[in-house]
Amino acid sequence: MTRIIFVSADGERRQEVDAAPGSVLLDVAQAAGQPLEGTCEGQMACSTCHVIIDAQDFSRLPRASEDEEDMLDLAAAATRTSRLACQIVLADGMDSLTVRIPGEFYNMQGM
Repeated sequence: MTRIIFVSADGERRQEVDAAPGSVLLDVAQAAGQPLEGTCEGQMACSTCHVIIDAQDFSRLPRASEDEEDMLDLAAAATRTSRLACQIVLADGMDSLTVRIPGEFYNMQGM
């Protein structure tokens, strides 16, 4: 199991959940009630599941594809360690991952 630590945009709230290897981070986040929209349902056609990975964890993830990088260009408040949660599959042996929810986002559903 991988311990996922979600940190709110303001850094005030933390939520820890366990996820099985092979799980997609977007699915884990949504099941935990995190405010990630995922409008395109993981098809990498939007940036509404943009998250910021802790710098110490970022290098442990596979590199983002060129298509993912292109979608991150559309994300509000993107940083050097930004990723799309729909593109992160939790690897076997990954013990933890710290994920910050961005303070700004583009909500495609108008909510």
